[in-house]
Amino acid sequence: MENLKLNNKNLSAISERVATPKYDRATIKTGIVHVGIGGFHRAHEALYTDELLQDESVKDWGICGVALLDFDTKIYNTLKEQDGLYTLIVKELDGTHTKRVIGSITECLFAPENPTKVIDKMASPEVKIITLTITEGGYNYNEATKKFDFTNPLIIHDLENPNTPKTIFGYITQALKLRQERGLKGITIQSCDNIQGNGHMTQNMLLTYVAKAAPGLVDWIHENVSFPNAMVDRITPVTAAEDITHLKTTSGIDDAWPVVCEPFKQWVIEDNFIAGRPAWETVGAQFVEDVVPYEKMKLSLLNAGHSVLGLLGALMGYNTIDQAVNNPNIRTFLTHYMDVEVTPTLGELEGINLNDYKQSLLERFGNINIKDQIDRICSETSAKFPIFILPTVYSQLKNNGSIQLAAFVTAAWAIYSLGTNENGETLNIKDALKVQLNEKAIEAKQNPTAFLEIDTVFGKLQQNKQFSEAYVNAYKNITNNNIEANLIVINNTLKNTY
Repeated sequence: MENLKLNNKNLSAISERVATPKYDRATIKTGIVHVGIGGFHRAHEALYTDELLQDESVKDWGICGVALLDFDTKIYNTLKEQDGLYTLIVKELDGTHTKRVIGSITECLFAPENPTKVIDKMASPEVKIITLTITEGGYNYNEATKKFDFTNPLIIHDLENPNTPKTIFGYITQALKLRQERGLKGITIQSCDNIQGNGHMTQNMLLTYVAKAAPGLVDWIHENVSFPNAMVDRITPVTAAEDITHLKTTSGIDDAWPVVCEPFKQWVIEDNFIAGRPAWETVGAQFVEDVVPYEKMKLSLLNAGHSVLGLLGALMGYNTIDQAVNNPNIRTFLTHYMDVEVTPTLGELEGINLNDYKQSLLERFGNINIKDQIDRICSETSAKFPIFILPTVYSQLKNNGSIQLAAFVTAAWAIYSLGTNENGETLNIKDALKVQLNEKAIEAKQNPTAFLEIDTVFGKLQQNKQFSEAYVNAYKNITNNNIEANLIVINNTLKNTY
């Protein structure tokens, strides 16, 4: 079978091999600017939009993908060479692969190359929504101060050089100024990141920045910009070289960066769009009045569950999430964590059977075809921990509930941050706070609570005697034995308690 390079020219021939867009991409207008065109966006929002565009009457919701960082050079160049096209590979539970070419990204821009072009596109009259997948750390929120971090060098740069910004806040501020000056109607800014109340977070952080960068814009934003909350869910591991090769071998498609994902997907959105929106509900999204309860459930069960599996699995020498969750001791520990510490914080959720949801998570984590890399899950844990794990801790402390299991995971993270697993192998730690984490982890060998002194992550948690004592106890138990020996003891104790 001849390999066909994925691009517009070859799309007709490729359509004989896999599903391709049925719509004429040249007729689609850009209604959405999306910042952060990584794997998750392409497995999620871009897919929903592609499915919507299959209706030939829908013409206004093409996506302009923006690569914001220098780090994003490769994905930008790949999508540019492929005319924005890519293959989505769904790895089904039975091991089969469902493949389709996604065409909803109709434009691509590289912000570092031409900031003005990105600002102009965001300020374009046809653009009604700016969506974001900039990771939890991209919101520039300091956990210790609970405020926007104006000490960030990139933020300082944007304040001093507003026309050549480097952060999302600099870009959006300049774009909104243009929209105001041109007398344009409002726009929606929609976060698709794993942050509870992600719309509120986006609004608060942006307005804090604008109050200093362009104070005359604040009132206009209040009147003309909406920030819907949303809950997003689809496990999307890093594309491996084998995925690219397998696509060529089985379908003859030469795609430099396909996206792989699980079958499950979910998108729950607050219906708060000031300038109109796509009818995503016709292709499976759910619009609700209040997203927060669903978001809290997902962050504290799925995302936190991922972190639990990642940190424990990494220390035990596993490479993928399915390996970790299919260890019966880790799986039982995670089940106890979800049942004993998380579930009491969630309350009733309309339309959700929590027991079924938790069981489905274990099945999804255990999908042996996904091979989600543990070092991906553990990356930027310093940004994830305050969002996925600590809200459960605070809620449980307030209600005098159990925090023993979260304390154990925290101790495991401290030991993980030393940089080697229990087999003496080097861990591939990717974290903006990597140096500080390692320094505190080394201090913790003599004084375990030193790790809790990282106030940008833990705030004042170190001062809580109940948590601190549970953490120190867990730390000593792990260092005196190993992870699995401790899991067996914990699981047996809980089995007899709950």
